[in-house]
Amino acid sequence: MLDVRRLRVLREVATHGSFSSAAEALSYTQSAVSQQIAALEREAGSRLVERSARGVTLTDAGRALVAHADVILARLADAEDELQAIAGLRGGRLRLAAFASACATLMPQAVARFRERHPGVELSLCPADPDDALRLLRGGESDIALSIETCFNTRSEPGIDTVALLDDPMYIMLPRDHPMADRPRLKLTDLADESWMIGTSGTCPDTSIFLNACQAVGFAPNIAFNMDDYTAIQGFVAAGMGVSFVPDLALVAVRDDVIVRSLGARPPVRRIVATTLADSFRSPAKQAMLDVLVEVSAEFGARRTELALAS
Repeated sequence: MLDVRRLRVLREVATHGSFSSAAEALSYTQSAVSQQIAALEREAGSRLVERSARGVTLTDAGRALVAHADVILARLADAEDELQAIAGLRGGRLRLAAFASACATLMPQAVARFRERHPGVELSLCPADPDDALRLLRGGESDIALSIETCFNTRSEPGIDTVALLDDPMYIMLPRDHPMADRPRLKLTDLADESWMIGTSGTCPDTSIFLNACQAVGFAPNIAFNMDDYTAIQGFVAAGMGVSFVPDLALVAVRDDVIVRSLGARPPVRRIVATTLADSFRSPAKQAMLDVLVEVSAEFGARRTELALAS
């Protein structure tokens, strides 16, 4: 019989690529991680990891076991949730994961409202980019994960249910002294010759939206820097290093030395969604939080519309 706790240790070793990093993630000692893996190898009757100067890699047996571990741990988390649901919303826990701009805008209101209505439920929130949030969801370490969909790639993730929350429009950010800073609206083609600061290519959905929008109007952008921190991007824009393509949720705090301009009535958008495992038990707490997220997102969108009409 394989020990479930040791399966979790193996998965952390696989994720982090070393015993020391896995130990830090689990709040174990490195020696304890090593002992747990050795015991799991005895239980499995196979070598699961290979150690080298460059770190730890999984054997074929190790990779097969990690794939099953994700499913096992997710199902155990479901079992815990279902048992906690017997007490309804008077107890239990709910684990959330969300990317940075959602953590700064939607999540504070959602968490506060949920706690006001259901103070007995223990809430936790893990900041994580969309890919990591889905990994946490699949591994049973999160119950609801906020993610991003693009209008040109609506392929659903296998085994994942989504609830649409908000269409988040994109804006242009310029240095305050930019020649086009006095224009109330811009087109991407106005900035075809600019240098751009955008998210990490290939991993940031916002970057995919930007590149697709540029392609649609017929130019290939000159990308000066890739970074996933919109606060840092503001600094580079303010320093005159270029311009940027920024979602509305990332504009909760804007520096005085940059200008944000609209891309018109039909800008490119990213869709914010709440994701859950498709075949997981939907506890009362999970459903209540999904309902709160829908409410808060609708109110955020309504406030944004009011501000746009007033400007």
